[in-house]
Amino acid sequence: MTRIDRIALLIIPALLAGVVLQAQIYEFRGEGRTGIFNETNLLSEWPSGGPPLIWEVSGFGTGYSSVTPTADAVYVTGRMGDYDIVTSYSHDGTKNWEINYGRAWDRTYPETRSIPTFYNGHLYLVSGQGDIVCVSANGEKRWSVNHFEKYNAPAPRFGISESPLVADGKVFVTPGGSQTSLVAFDAETGNLVWATEALDEGAQYVNPTMIEHNGRRMVVTLLTNTIIGVDPSDGTIIWSVDYAGMQSGRARVNHAVTPLFRDGFIFVTSGYNHTAVKLQLSPDGSSADVVWTNDDIDTHHGGAVLLGDYLFASNYQSNTMGDWVCVDWNSGETKWATRWNTKGSIIAADGLLYLYEERRGNLALVRPDPRGLDIISEFRLNTRSDGPFWAHPVIHNGRLYVRHGDYLAVFDISN
Repeated sequence: MTRIDRIALLIIPALLAGVVLQAQIYEFRGEGRTGIFNETNLLSEWPSGGPPLIWEVSGFGTGYSSVTPTADAVYVTGRMGDYDIVTSYSHDGTKNWEINYGRAWDRTYPETRSIPTFYNGHLYLVSGQGDIVCVSANGEKRWSVNHFEKYNAPAPRFGISESPLVADGKVFVTPGGSQTSLVAFDAETGNLVWATEALDEGAQYVNPTMIEHNGRRMVVTLLTNTIIGVDPSDGTIIWSVDYAGMQSGRARVNHAVTPLFRDGFIFVTSGYNHTAVKLQLSPDGSSADVVWTNDDIDTHHGGAVLLGDYLFASNYQSNTMGDWVCVDWNSGETKWATRWNTKGSIIAADGLLYLYEERRGNLALVRPDPRGLDIISEFRLNTRSDGPFWAHPVIHNGRLYVRHGDYLAVFDISN
């Protein structure tokens, strides 16, 4: 029996049974964009100097984006001159190819921030000036469209940072503005599938997420003032929540954290002294109501993780300072807020937390304890790049990928 015959034996019965086969997706912050990587048998503590370094590389361009490891390659974006570049590496660090995929942002913080989404054998990216691009796994550009130009939408102050959400054969991105809020393009052709009504609000730096509640799927994201849930089949805005109206004081609007979802509840946070909010969807998913708010967990842009009944993240004290925070998922009560270096990004795997602080590049392995910050191990990234350590770490197949500027280090954290 040939390999094709074996694949057919798996696929044909599933199709006859009406089962929808989902394409393999590798995306920002792991499956479901939760920050939790489905890995087991990882080191429960690190050697004093950190986990063993497998390989390191530089020369792929400056940026704050995370890497996207897949079964066959590792993809990373970076800015070179006036353009955003995506580079492919083999799992031994050998460079496969690089391609210019769009125009880089040319004002404040011009470094690349968009993380490649790998879906059904192709990469989907957004350049700093709004070029949505599909690139094949061998480095050939398949299609490109600029959604900000198409809808005459104003770019955010720091350029486009969105990493495209790809699902159900569609690419979802957020131009905002006076013509639409969220749009969907066909993943194969780049043709427009639908555009939502316009709420006349600007796009932010949020990566939208796909959720499913009682059999109803929806795309959840955050515009300048409003949290929205959108029907992925036709672009109908199912519900909206006035996030700006929850703020008790004056706060800058630079939303940059992907919403989290569990069991009918949605968590949204943003830095610059915004309140965080937990929403509850109605049984049919047609509306969302506030359950609690919390002013301690105003995460800047490092993401949040929900493990068990507790949320873990860092908060915003200033552009360069913040504490690490734990909040009870059910009650909204702050369990602790502790200083460790400064704020940064957070992910989880195999029951443990990984912290990456943004000022000096220290990493910590942490037990998720609601009684206090329980650091098991820590080390400092040995890097030759400049600037803040804003890229979120990534874990894939027992390896920890840590990026800083024009430098990537890959560590062995398998047990």
